[in-house]
Amino acid sequence: GDHAQHGGGAGAAARLANAFVCTANIGPIDPAVVVDGNRKVLAARLSDARFFWEQDQKTPLAEHAKKLARITFHEKLGTVADKVERVAKLARWLCEEGIILPGTGRGTSEAGGGASGAAPIGLLSDRGGPPLHHPADGPPPLAGEERARLADLAEQAARLCKADLVTEMVGEFPELQGLMGGYYAAKEGLPQEVSDAIRDHYKPVGQGDDVPTAPVTVAVSLADKLDTLAGFFAEQMPPSGSRDPFALRRAALGVIATVVGNELRLPLRSAFFLAAAEVTFGRQRSPLERIMPAIDLLAALKTGLTWSQVFDPLIQAGTEQANDDARAFSLRAMEASGELLDFFADRLKVQQREAGVRHDLIDAVFALGGEDDLVRLLARVHALQAFVTTEDGANLLAGYKRAANILKKEVYTAGEGAKELSYTPEEAEKALIDALERAGPGVRGAIESEDFDFAMRMLASLRAPIDRFFEEVTVNDAHAEKRAARLALLARFRDAVHRVADFSRIEG
Repeated sequence: GDHAQHGGGAGAAARLANAFVCTANIGPIDPAVVVDGNRKVLAARLSDARFFWEQDQKTPLAEHAKKLARITFHEKLGTVADKVERVAKLARWLCEEGIILPGTGRGTSEAGGGASGAAPIGLLSDRGGPPLHHPADGPPPLAGEERARLADLAEQAARLCKADLVTEMVGEFPELQGLMGGYYAAKEGLPQEVSDAIRDHYKPVGQGDDVPTAPVTVAVSLADKLDTLAGFFAEQMPPSGSRDPFALRRAALGVIATVVGNELRLPLRSAFFLAAAEVTFGRQRSPLERIMPAIDLLAALKTGLTWSQVFDPLIQAGTEQANDDARAFSLRAMEASGELLDFFADRLKVQQREAGVRHDLIDAVFALGGEDDLVRLLARVHALQAFVTTEDGANLLAGYKRAANILKKEVYTAGEGAKELSYTPEEAEKALIDALERAGPGVRGAIESEDFDFAMRMLASLRAPIDRFFEEVTVNDAHAEKRAARLALLARFRDAVHRVADFSRIEG
């Protein structure tokens, strides 16, 4: 259509014009013939679309969804109906556990409505995203009515999110998957959060795509991608080389973008295990089904227990129970979750490289093990990057490498505190002992409260004492006791640094 004639801009872009553009790769004798031919084809396509639009709406989405049992998702991963069942459970868990919390209100879209002036279905700009929960704040707030409502909406949206795959419209125009489900859900009068989630749950697709921020959409989008990733890894079908037929790298980048963009405190290891267990347990009662009542019970009892205090014993029980099948399923799920964490570390490096984050620093934090919260991990990496580029940071790294090299030749692990020395330490030795007495607990406390800048300042306080120690003190003293005490001191220094990151992975 003649865009300029309609004034351009967002308002005009939302209005349809009864005109079209066509191109021809010949110089036609009579352009009217080409235009007429195109008009006939276009009219037929539009007529088909109108027919499908009306036909599809005669059946509610929940009825369409039943036909998903006839479509295979993957021969090893069951039907699309099986997948939807798993996604619904995961989406519900994400909400019930408080990983995704109810939003703090929503903005309205700037895009105008259709011809009638009615707002188009849910063009959201809920940029506020879910409110955050920091582990340092203690256990998450207990499930209230809002959280239960969010879990119900997420489950409902998840059960309907693939229903449009069996509609006539998506059969004819596959690129409309998700979008059509959103329109049909809205026409059916389902809650707007549900229709928005159906429409946007494939997002983000590729780089530069919008990251969903509406809580229900985030729950379904994450659950769908986590299920796909965990399924293929549990069945030992990870991407190899440049081959990635199931777009698992893209799914992982989508999870990372969504988690980081919304600052969600998602324990990846637990999420991977639960998602993989849903696949491996198949028709048997999976750990997630066993855990769900525990979540409700915790809320009712107001125990104040954290998720890991409940989750870890349940994993333990799952891998040790008498039933051999269940034990095998649990072990396979645990294996898959470990492989997925490594896979995510690689994807994170790719994604963060463009943001100017050094891959060796991501390695250094991942190498500590046990860090599976992307928001916390990146906060630690950013603080580390700022630190190692300072003079103190560079010198501390040099001191660390020297200490690590000396200790490499010795099998040495240090205790927490300084042992009573049988000799009078040299001044530089005493200064390092005192600095470690201060910095050790300081670093530990800062890491626990997620104050990574303070942790780096504590490390910086060790720079001068370690430099002076190496200048003035002989580690390999002829006196066996002095030598042992000094090696223990270097091991304490190395362990204090390791609370922040594995500095052996840092280049420089």
